[in-house]
Amino acid sequence: MTTLKNDRFLRALLREPVDTTPVWMMRQAGRYLPEYRATRAKAGDFLSLCKNNDFACEVTLQPLRRYDLDAAILFSDILTVPDALGLGLYFEAGEGPKFHKTIRTEQDVANLPNFNAKSDLDYVMNAVTTIRSALGGQVPLIGFSGSPWTLATYMVEGGSSKDFRYTKQMMYAQPEVLHALLDRLAIAVIDYLNAQIDAGAQAVQIFDSWGGALGHREYIEFSLNYMQKIVAGLKRENEGRKVPVILFTKGGGQWIEPMLATGADALGLDWTTPLNVARQTVNGRAALQGNLDPATLYGTPASIAKATKAMLDDAYAGGEKTGYIANLGHGITQWVDPANPKVFIDTVHEYSAKYL
Repeated sequence: MTTLKNDRFLRALLREPVDTTPVWMMRQAGRYLPEYRATRAKAGDFLSLCKNNDFACEVTLQPLRRYDLDAAILFSDILTVPDALGLGLYFEAGEGPKFHKTIRTEQDVANLPNFNAKSDLDYVMNAVTTIRSALGGQVPLIGFSGSPWTLATYMVEGGSSKDFRYTKQMMYAQPEVLHALLDRLAIAVIDYLNAQIDAGAQAVQIFDSWGGALGHREYIEFSLNYMQKIVAGLKRENEGRKVPVILFTKGGGQWIEPMLATGADALGLDWTTPLNVARQTVNGRAALQGNLDPATLYGTPASIAKATKAMLDDAYAGGEKTGYIANLGHGITQWVDPANPKVFIDTVHEYSAKYL
C-alpha cells in the first residue's frame, strides 16, 4: 500500500486538523483543458475515452499536472450503470447522452438484467486500479456514482430533460413502478461504489444532479431515502483507513437536516446556499464541500480571488478549523480559460492559512 503524501482532503472530510483548506473541482478533467480535447480526439468518442484504461487514467491525471489539487476524481460517467443494465448509452453531438431503450412500465423494470459491478463494469474498476497506481500516493482518488433518482430520470426520459415529464408522471401516477426502479438502482449503486472502493477509491461521492427538481416531500421519498440506503450499504473502511462518503444534491441546500440523517461524512453544496448558514446548520455533524459558482471562473483573476476569499470567509465565520473542502458548486464548464482555475486553487491554499 502506497503511503499517501497529501491526505488533507480525507482529513477534512473526517473533520480532522488540516494545514490548509483542501480543494478540488467537480468535472476537473474535462473539455476546458486542451490536453483533454486532444486525448478525446485520439479516443474517437466519449464512451471510448471512458472505456480505454490508458485514456481514462491520462485524463484523470491531466488537471493534477496543471494545478495544486488535493484530490483526483475517477474519469467516468454517471450513466455507466444504466448502460450496463442494457439501455444502450450513446452520445449525439450537441445533445448530450441518450439511451436506445427507456424504462416506462412495470414490465420494463422487471426485465432489467441482474447487475454485477465487477464484471459488468470491469473497465471502470480497471481504471480505478490503474489511476491509483499512477498517482503513486500523490493525492487521494475519489470514486463516484449518480444517485438512483438522477439515474432514473435518464432511464425513464431516454436522455437529459428540463421538465422530467415522464419521470414525474410515473412518480405521481405509478409511484410503485418508480420505487421498484429506484430500489433496483440503489442496490446496483451500492455494488458499484463498493467495487470502486475495493479497486482503490479512497472516498466516494454520490451525485444527485437532479434532486433539486423535486418537491420537498418527494425529495425525501424518491431521492434521499434511496441515498440513505446506499450510505448504509457502503464499505466504510479499506486499507486501514475510513472511506468517507460525500452526498451532493444540486439545488438541495434546503434539505441539509434530512441529508445529515443519512450518515454521510460530508455534504456538497451548490452556489445557491450561503456557506456560513450551512456551517451553522451542520454544527460540526458533517463536513461541507463547495460552493463557488462555476461561472465565477469566467471572471478576471482579481474577481476570482475576491469571490474565493468571500467563500472562505463564510466557511470559517463560525470559528471552525476543519471540516471544509473548497470546490465549485457544480462542474467546471468547457468555456473556462485554463489559467483561471489556478487562481481559485492557489487562493484557497494561500488565503485559508489565516483560519487554520
